[in-house]
Amino acid sequence: MKIAVFSTKTYDRKYLDKFNIESKHELIYFEAPLNADTANLAIGFEGVCIFVNDKIDKKTIDKLSKIGIKLIDLRCAGFNNVDIEAASKENIKILRVPAYSPHAVAEHAVALILTLNRKTHKAYNRVRESNFSLENLTGFNLYEKTVGVIGTGKIGAAFCHIMLGFGCKVIAYDVKESEKLSAKGVEYKTLDELLENSDIISLHCPLNLNTKHLFNTKAFSKIKKGAMLINTSRGALIKTSDAIEALKNEQLGYLGIDVYEQEENLFFKDLSESVIKDDLIERLMSFHNVLITPHQGFFTNEALNQIALTTLKNFTDFENGLPLENEVKL
Repeated sequence: MKIAVFSTKTYDRKYLDKFNIESKHELIYFEAPLNADTANLAIGFEGVCIFVNDKIDKKTIDKLSKIGIKLIDLRCAGFNNVDIEAASKENIKILRVPAYSPHAVAEHAVALILTLNRKTHKAYNRVRESNFSLENLTGFNLYEKTVGVIGTGKIGAAFCHIMLGFGCKVIAYDVKESEKLSAKGVEYKTLDELLENSDIISLHCPLNLNTKHLFNTKAFSKIKKGAMLINTSRGALIKTSDAIEALKNEQLGYLGIDVYEQEENLFFKDLSESVIKDDLIERLMSFHNVLITPHQGFFTNEALNQIALTTLKNFTDFENGLPLENEVKL
C-alpha cells in the first residue's frame, strides 16, 4: 500500500522502516504537516499517516477525498484533530493507535511531579556551575499526599498504581469507574471533591467538548491553594490564560505540562534561533514553578516500537479488507 506519511522526524522513519521490512508497504515521508494547504502532496497515494498536530478539518478532508484518499491512519491515540463526521461522509476510514505504552506517559507524569517538587533540574544547573547550595531547593514528601487523577483509562490506571506505590492516597474522577482500581484502594470522588482535596492533580482524560478548558478560572478557584497540576494528555484541557492568573495569585502552586494548547506552532521543532511569538507560553516559561516538556511523554523505545507495529498493521488490515479493530467511528 502506498502511504504518504506526514509530520515525520528521523525517529518516525527509523521505527516504521524497521518493521516495514515484512509488511512491504511503500512509505513516502514528508516533514510537512498535513492540512488543507499541503493535502495535494498526497496525490497518487492510497492513504495518509498523520500525527497529533496535523489539522484534518473538513476542508482538508474534502481535498483528500477529491484526490482519492480512502484511509487516514493516526500514529497516536488521540484523534481530536480529525473531523470524524466529515471523513465518514466521504467514506474515508480513520484508524489510530489506541494503546502503545500507557506506562511511558504515566511515568513521564511522575517525572514531572518529582522534578517540580524536588527541583532536580535547578540543582543540576547549579552543580554544573559549581554551586552546591541547597537554598530554595526545598521539596515535600509524596508519601501520604492526596493525588487526584482525572481519567482512569489505561494511562490513568498505570499512573494510579505508581502513586499508590509511593504511599499516596489516590482519589479519582471518571465517568466510568474501575472496579479493579477501587479494589486496589483508589477512591472515586466527584470532580469538585477531587479538586478540593488533592495536593497533586494529574490529567489523563481525552479532549472533547466536555473536557475542553476543564481547568479554567472556576476550576482553579476550587483547588487547594498551592496544589500541583500535571497535564500529559491534551493541551486544551487547560485554559492557559486562566492557569497564568492562578499562578500569579499563587492559587496554583506548581504546573507541569507535556502538552500545550497551541503546541502545533511550537512542539517538535527546533526554534532555538527563532523569536517565539506565543506570548502565553513565554509567560509560562517565566515562572519558577512551571515545568514544560515538548510532548515527549510517549517517547520511549517500547512505545515507538508499538506505535510503528500498530500503524503498519492498520495499513495491512485496510489493504487486505480485514476487520479494522483500531477504527475510529462516530
